[in-house]
Amino acid sequence: MLQPRVMVAEDDAELRELLVRGLRRHELDVTGVGTGAQLLAGTEEWLPDALVVDIGLPDADGRDVCQALRARGANMPVLFLTARDTRADRLSGFASGGDDYVTKPFDFAEVVARLRALLRRAGAAGPVTVGGLRLDPVEYAVSLADDRVALTPTEFRLLAALAARPGDAVRRATLIGAAWPEGAIVHDNTLDVYIARLRRKLGRLEGAPRIVTVHGVGYALR
Repeated sequence: MLQPRVMVAEDDAELRELLVRGLRRHELDVTGVGTGAQLLAGTEEWLPDALVVDIGLPDADGRDVCQALRARGANMPVLFLTARDTRADRLSGFASGGDDYVTKPFDFAEVVARLRALLRRAGAAGPVTVGGLRLDPVEYAVSLADDRVALTPTEFRLLAALAARPGDAVRRATLIGAAWPEGAIVHDNTLDVYIARLRRKLGRLEGAPRIVTVHGVGYALR
């Protein structure tokens, strides 16, 4: 029987090694990386069944990396590791596509239990492509074929939230929750302004999907 594949993204080499060795003792096939860029590349090359991701990666916020993976169609469960345990941090982790989280310092047995639960619940649906768009959370950019456009962090998070549900209408409140921190004051027209900017930028990528308005609901990427 094949062992489930787990990729651990943690920049602290000692902690990463502890996680890798410990999870291997629990009959998991585990590999470790230290940056968001390595995680993005590794998921395509190694095809893990689950991810354990430190939010505080050195080159990118782990939540942004998760959003980029969801936008690519990656549907493996993500367990976040975080040193912050505020309600806002938890909500932002879930909004970015995370499935569960463990707070540092953590009980290793809890990590194993939560990871096992996520693997049991993991769906078997295949990946979804979104018009060939590729999101880069390290550089905050979106590309299609050989064309590339820079985004602001907020634009990136909005696009990632839309791309994670291709074709579906995403509610305004959901988009605001994904793009702005909990408690931020976001005026009624602020979301519309950012969507307009995103539309202009996507318009520079020939053949890119469009952001359409779904009246009374929000927006969709189609």
